[in-house]
Amino acid sequence: MNKSPLPALTQIPPYLQTIADYEIEAEKHLSNMVWQYLQGGSMDELSVQNNLAQFKNFHLMPRMLNDLTQGNTTCEILGQSFPHPIFLAPIGHQQQFHPDAESATALAAEVLGSNMVLSTFSNTDMRTLKQDNPFKWFQLYWQGEREKSLALVKLAEQQNFTAIVITVDSPHTGIRDRERRIFFHLPENMQHPHTPVHIPLPELKEGDHPVFNGLMKIAPTWDDIAWIVQQTHLPVILKGILNPLDAKLAIQYGVQGIIVSNHGGRVLDGSIPPLTALQLIKKAVPSNFPLLYDGGIRRGSDVFKAIALGASAVFVGRPYIYGLASAGALGVAHVIKILKEEFEITMALMGTATLNDITEEYIFQKT
Repeated sequence: MNKSPLPALTQIPPYLQTIADYEIEAEKHLSNMVWQYLQGGSMDELSVQNNLAQFKNFHLMPRMLNDLTQGNTTCEILGQSFPHPIFLAPIGHQQQFHPDAESATALAAEVLGSNMVLSTFSNTDMRTLKQDNPFKWFQLYWQGEREKSLALVKLAEQQNFTAIVITVDSPHTGIRDRERRIFFHLPENMQHPHTPVHIPLPELKEGDHPVFNGLMKIAPTWDDIAWIVQQTHLPVILKGILNPLDAKLAIQYGVQGIIVSNHGGRVLDGSIPPLTALQLIKKAVPSNFPLLYDGGIRRGSDVFKAIALGASAVFVGRPYIYGLASAGALGVAHVIKILKEEFEITMALMGTATLNDITEEYIFQKT
């Protein structure tokens, strides 16, 4: 635990070589309260642990002597081409980690060609981000009612965001013991230009249940998703789907992609590990339906495994925040570069020239 956080680095020291190195470094630059918030999850944090451990259940089975001279990491999702499949997950309140907040993240993402998803809880106004950066999606937290939610979608359209990601797995905050023990709170003067941190709750009448007649009363439903799909020309992607039955419903309601995720283990503890969910969902949806993966990526080989199991691309969350806390935009860029290079070398050693070559044939699952 550190009492006075160190200022962010202005250059990258040679000892920062891996995501694990950045995790150790980031703690030095954050208050204990913010560090515990970043690292923590819900309840016993089993899902946080399982998200990391699940990759050990899969072995790589490389193929030899393939011609890789035309190799590349390009991927195409929803008609858009991306230089590589390592995307940045939506994370709110980034000013906690570095004064430049999402501006630093956006700069690094653009330079490294990484698709960034801007959170509804951004401290940075989306109108201040570079309009002609093609690699940016907007993440929507439902605003308790349709018109307020649609207003954010329309603003994202105007600012040239290319997809809307609706997070559906946290209609209620997870029970975060670690945060409650340290009395976690956001700074009073922290700006959230797109939404209040606390959306007004319905008034409870006598006999009403505080959960089911409170937050859950203003949570989105499938009909709300269908309505948003009809109101925007942008593709709508749902983040937080773990059940194949919901994946099938999403397609019926016009959703154009899914992010398989358990919210980094921060909402429902003990939920199915996302790699397992990815395998189940892959079997339940059409082969060309975009599935993206989020949860526990720490190495380029993890990226490879997720793609082999059916992901079109992967998201990282905590890793790039480690970079942001350590060295601002420079740190975020370096984290992306580390993962990108590890993934490229893993592809080469596995005998795969393109993402389409990466299939389950290259994976052995331990029982």
